[in-house]
Amino acid sequence: MRSMLCIALLAPVLVLAGNMQPTTVLPDENTPVNAAPVQKVTARVPGSTAGTLTLGDVDTIGGTWYDWGTNGPMYRFCANSANFGLHAGWMYSASESPWPDRNMRYNYYDYVAGGWNWIDPDFMASGVNVYSERTGFGNLDADPVTNVAVFVAHGGTPLRPIAARDMAPGAGIFEFCNGSPNAEAYQWPYFSIGANQAIHSHCMDNATQDQVWYTACNPWCTWAVPVQTAPPAPDPMFPTQNVAASKTSQKVFICWVNSEGTPYEEAYWRESTDGGANWTDPAELTPPMAYGTDTTTTFHITSLFPWYDPDDRLHVVASVAPIVRDTTWILPAEIWHYCPNNSPQWSEVARAGCDPNNLQASVGYNAIYATRPSIGGSEDGRLFVAWERFDSANVEPSTNLLRGDIWIAGSNDGGDSWGEPLQVTEPGTSGSFRFPCVADMAVEMGADVYVPIVYEIDQIAGFVVQAQGPSTSNPICVSWVPADTVILPGVAENPQGVPTRTELSATPNPFSGRATISYGVPRNGSVTLTLYDASGRPVQTLASGRRDAGRYAANLNASGLAAGVYFYTLTTEGSSVTKKLTLVR
Repeated sequence: MRSMLCIALLAPVLVLAGNMQPTTVLPDENTPVNAAPVQKVTARVPGSTAGTLTLGDVDTIGGTWYDWGTNGPMYRFCANSANFGLHAGWMYSASESPWPDRNMRYNYYDYVAGGWNWIDPDFMASGVNVYSERTGFGNLDADPVTNVAVFVAHGGTPLRPIAARDMAPGAGIFEFCNGSPNAEAYQWPYFSIGANQAIHSHCMDNATQDQVWYTACNPWCTWAVPVQTAPPAPDPMFPTQNVAASKTSQKVFICWVNSEGTPYEEAYWRESTDGGANWTDPAELTPPMAYGTDTTTTFHITSLFPWYDPDDRLHVVASVAPIVRDTTWILPAEIWHYCPNNSPQWSEVARAGCDPNNLQASVGYNAIYATRPSIGGSEDGRLFVAWERFDSANVEPSTNLLRGDIWIAGSNDGGDSWGEPLQVTEPGTSGSFRFPCVADMAVEMGADVYVPIVYEIDQIAGFVVQAQGPSTSNPICVSWVPADTVILPGVAENPQGVPTRTELSATPNPFSGRATISYGVPRNGSVTLTLYDASGRPVQTLASGRRDAGRYAANLNASGLAAGVYFYTLTTEGSSVTKKLTLVR
């Protein structure tokens, strides 16, 4: 099930400069592209076994000819209303370029009925249109009070944000509120709904298409005059912005990446604790030391995805790339998690790359080798991150572009550490799996817990919106990943027996970058595995939580740590064991 890609060495990367430099391009929506149509794939309906069965069941819930899902970071396209249903959305068109019918599209999985509300034998007819006019580049969220789906997209003349609110959970009958007059001439309205049902939007102005602004719709159909959010920090110069609102407090978080870096692209953020009335000053989000101290780490324009968990803790996931000899490269790309409550605040989720000699094609516009991460969680405190990642050996013959896959990783300690990534989609298949969004909260069905991920299958890799390939009718799918199949840190895939006493060891020791901490506990109970520096200060929490008796392993990533002597301590309900570990550079 897994496609194993080797980790690239930085030095030989320069050989493939033509394929490895990222490109920032906005779609030209008015330029027709002549291309032969392709045969449609068979739609999957709930309960069937047709199509590609990968990690969990897969439902085809709709389709689109408009194959470009987002310019920058991932939009929220999947939201769970517990005890009601799962809301899913995407950007839709039933026609080819120039897509006069472009719209936001909606489908809903009803937990009581046990199925999707709008499924047609022709997957392009599944789902319902949200708007009555041409719209695009919107996303959805679930109202925490009424449990209905809410969309915000841009549309109209001049472009302005338009909110759409369903009349009941899963009804598919929307009422609208456009941004006129206060929010006219603003577009790309990333948004999130807060605890008081306020719609918080982080958008860009139409005039310059490079400045970022905050506006809110609160109460319903009362749009605030947008306020510019970046100064004195740099504006993004491209739609790299994102936003998250807490469902349990009045916190709102906005962020963006300055895409005009030379070549370093900074990330910035601001937070409000009173529902957007007042904000902290813009602050730079220092990137993780993903590539050590001798190689600069830069954010990517598709990088930032923020989210508040049910305990009101902020999480941000980001995709980063290395800068080598003043040039940003697409690999090795890494997915990282940031939480200001953790120590350290950054933790590595996944690393993706290959030997540059094995890179057989380009990834295409506005992408690096692993990117567009999104994050959600579960009621028991687990975290899940999904992202798109390319396969160096899976090349689309007609466009000479790499095909993408969907990956997932999990954490059971609040993001301090992450388990081994798993590939959700079948490796080596035709079609390119792109634009994944994990549900904000996992779905509980009886004793089972699922992590839904919505994504698009680009039937021929290469987006027609970017003139990379032909226009195709592309399925929109939801993969129901069983939560228990996602490997968690500190939980061995196959624990080897039950030890008679507490065990603790590290390999290799000394180590230069990564080490495996193996530990065994003779009885069920709470376990904490912590790394300390030589002065006794905690550096990393490698494992935390309840463990059954058995043997386990935790991964230690020393990125950002200075060389020297460290100590790792395993604390259980009945004992505490400490051993020494040496980091060399």
